[in-house]
Amino acid sequence: MTEVFMFDALREATDEEMAKDKSVFVLGEDVGHYGGSYKVTKDLHAKYGDLRVLDTPIAENSFMGMAVGAAITGLRPIVEGMNMSFLLLAFNQISNNAGMLRYTSGGNFTIPMVIRGPGGVGRQLGAEHSQRLEAYFQAIPGLKIVACSTPYNAKGLLKSAIRDDNPVILFEHVLLYNLKQEIPDHEYTLPLNKAELVREGSQITLVTYSRMRHHVMDAVSTLVTEGYDPEVIDLISLKPIDIYTISQSLMKTHRIIIVEECMKTGGIAAEVIAQINDKHFDLLDAPAVRLSSQDIPTPYNGTLEKATVVYPQQIIESVRKLIAY
Repeated sequence: MTEVFMFDALREATDEEMAKDKSVFVLGEDVGHYGGSYKVTKDLHAKYGDLRVLDTPIAENSFMGMAVGAAITGLRPIVEGMNMSFLLLAFNQISNNAGMLRYTSGGNFTIPMVIRGPGGVGRQLGAEHSQRLEAYFQAIPGLKIVACSTPYNAKGLLKSAIRDDNPVILFEHVLLYNLKQEIPDHEYTLPLNKAELVREGSQITLVTYSRMRHHVMDAVSTLVTEGYDPEVIDLISLKPIDIYTISQSLMKTHRIIIVEECMKTGGIAAEVIAQINDKHFDLLDAPAVRLSSQDIPTPYNGTLEKATVVYPQQIIESVRKLIAY
């Protein structure tokens, strides 16, 4: 086991897959000589050269289209969004081409590409750099979506995403790149469609993903001292949702809170609750609760920014309230 930062875990995954498969290459803004805005591609340019670590112009729609074309012809591109918010400028290529071409070609094409990069609410980065885009992309048919939350799952998920024959979006949180964890020295991959049972419990199910996993675990440390026994699930896969793992938990706890950084309206929690209501409503002894960010552009002001996002104390209070329901 070796302790690494999350950005290093992602870099290791990219390096290992590029060394193993010459069809894998990276493209994006500042991924080459600069090493990526968060150093995920540091030193890869020197190792693999200009054609496999490709610096692009500031033209997101164009280089995303180039990546789709490369995937169709047998390559495996990894597109880094300097900030995932910028990929809204490539939304047409992601939805109309990456998501659809396998279907509209009658299966003649596969689109083995990965779209990854930093997102989420940072620290005073302003509205355009603090967007939560999970729900935007979740609505697109043909995509797989995962969100990493630890160095361990970041590396395993990225390796699996690179090997997958479908377009995969990997969301990395801008505030987790310097998170440290021991990960195995041997090679490993993780499934792209499975949630992780982080903590077993009997009273209430807390479902979360990305940075909110850590806020939930902070809240759990307090709740346990008060005698509560929460179960914690990290969704990891945002599309498809692993509703089976959630239902297995609800069979024990019969209560659920979904904690997310996505917007409340039309967010990931809304989809989770909809699927629970469709398939497992009879397992609930209390209404499903969602704790989400406010439906506003993220303020630059630090105090206002903090007020838009869920923090551990809100989770603690919601657990107390729902168990007493």
